[in-house]
Amino acid sequence: MIRVLFIVITSGLLFSACNKDKDPVFEPMGLEAYDLVIPAGFPPMNIPANNPLTKHGVALGRKLFYDPILSGDNTMSCGTCHVQEYGFTDRGFALSTGIDGLTGTRNSMPIMNLGWDRRFFWDGGASDLESQSIDPILNPLEMHEDLGNALEELNNHPEYPALFQLVFGETPIKTVHVMKAIAQFERTLISGNSKYDKYLRGESSLTTQELLGMEVFTAFDKGDCAHCHVLGSTFTDYEFKNNGLDSVYADEGRFRITFNPDDVGKFKTPSLRNIEVTGPYMHDGRFSTLAEVIEHYNSGFAEHPNLDPLIAEHQRNRLTQEEKQALEDFLLTLTDHDFLTNPAFAAP
Repeated sequence: MIRVLFIVITSGLLFSACNKDKDPVFEPMGLEAYDLVIPAGFPPMNIPANNPLTKHGVALGRKLFYDPILSGDNTMSCGTCHVQEYGFTDRGFALSTGIDGLTGTRNSMPIMNLGWDRRFFWDGGASDLESQSIDPILNPLEMHEDLGNALEELNNHPEYPALFQLVFGETPIKTVHVMKAIAQFERTLISGNSKYDKYLRGESSLTTQELLGMEVFTAFDKGDCAHCHVLGSTFTDYEFKNNGLDSVYADEGRFRITFNPDDVGKFKTPSLRNIEVTGPYMHDGRFSTLAEVIEHYNSGFAEHPNLDPLIAEHQRNRLTQEEKQALEDFLLTLTDHDFLTNPAFAAP
């Protein structure tokens, strides 16, 4: 219930802030557009008309993403728990620790290709990329900041007022400006240049083992991973599924947002891109290795009324040891080293 109440309160604050700011369609006057390169095979990105990407806007969002000024004691930034070399996850921790030394309840999600997402967080509690940035700032288990205090600090900062004036054409700095700037930067965090992508473009080849793993990934009577982790561009359907983690859920997932009993135990399908470095896995970080994840789907899934039918109908222990290893080897071809080291995504 704490999570539900927090989301309700946060939503009220956001509605109040955005309503107060009147948020018209933003026209960047004289600002150079950001040249967003969409990888081959990816769908077009739907960028909101009221928050187009500009070079200065993306730079401002990047600065905010890495600035601890948005936390209650100025010690934690978004980048603290979303570290680039780990696919913008929290350095191998199952759960993250906030500024007050309190441990969160869910695994830090990877940040990549969010421009194609429709609902955010493990439970879909935020409906767009702009609003999702506020939840961690206000959350008492994370950055635990007061929104009014954050705006006061930004408006009294020696650099930020001029930067926001340049990007959004007005001061003082408002909540909606912070949301838009961070979202602009996050839309540029595109991963689409892994070994697998190069294979699709004819620039690289996969080994016999990796090709076998891709067959296991797609075969309905084997891995059948592609139904949810769509083979190709994003490697996720951005939907919410009960994948049989528990028979009884302490964290009821999407149900906390919708209160629909059919949503108990459903969590966001995460992208498999860069999965080599984004562990531990699942919403609570319960699996330390990819081998454990694969075995869960092979034999370990629990029975539950909401268990996804595509999992429920599969025979347990259907994968051989060779097939499980090949599947893991294929998943490693989704590591995008250029994304993990791109200086444009690092702290300014």
